[in-house]
Amino acid sequence: QLLPEPADDIGPCEAHASALRPTPSGRPWFALNMVASTDGAISIDGRSGSLGSDADHDVFRAIRAIGDVIVAAGGTVRAESYGPPKPSESVRSARLARGQAERPRMAVVSGSLDLDVTSPYFTEAWEPPLVYTASSAPPDRLAALRRVADVQVAGEHAVDLAAMARHLGSLDMSCAVVEGGGILNGHLLAADLIDELNLTVAPMLVGGRSNRAVVSPQEHPSHLRLAHLWESEGNLLARYVRHPAA
Repeated sequence: QLLPEPADDIGPCEAHASALRPTPSGRPWFALNMVASTDGAISIDGRSGSLGSDADHDVFRAIRAIGDVIVAAGGTVRAESYGPPKPSESVRSARLARGQAERPRMAVVSGSLDLDVTSPYFTEAWEPPLVYTASSAPPDRLAALRRVADVQVAGEHAVDLAAMARHLGSLDMSCAVVEGGGILNGHLLAADLIDELNLTVAPMLVGGRSNRAVVSPQEHPSHLRLAHLWESEGNLLARYVRHPAA
């Protein structure tokens, strides 16, 4: 650990488990988790895994361990072949001790509902995943998803993320971990719903046309404060939180 003070014995698991995340009124704290190359690419050939490292995977598990719900866009669920998390016994025990469910719930944001209902994301889920979509979604896909998931229609032509946040709050979700992609992150930024950004910068140049960690057609400046920083084998692992004055 380099910040908030140099320490050899404080890793991401301990730091994330003890970090303060004050719950905003009526919604969860939204914590983004992304990996990017030094030139800003968040994927290679459409997948983020090629940018990952052992240290990044440790952060990934540490952040998932503290979330009440894990949110991702439909495209990310497809590209990364998502399945439900499988926390260790120690993680499950720690979650129960904090008053959380043993495992985080899964949630996907998809206007098109182009999702495979036979994938492990649905068939291996310990609780039906939440699916947030718009009323313009294809009726046949809507019917198929309702058989395997808790489908919430929020918005007419696009998913209303503020409505999603309120619904998660009504389920007593205190922390929502968001795992991308960049377009979903951009919509969250526009809706002023980003409270924390965990960004691993991999020691790699990629080039190409990969998206950035946050993608939006317009600028929405939001000030952050660097709360934690780790280094491992050239990877910089940063935890930023919403600036108190923001």
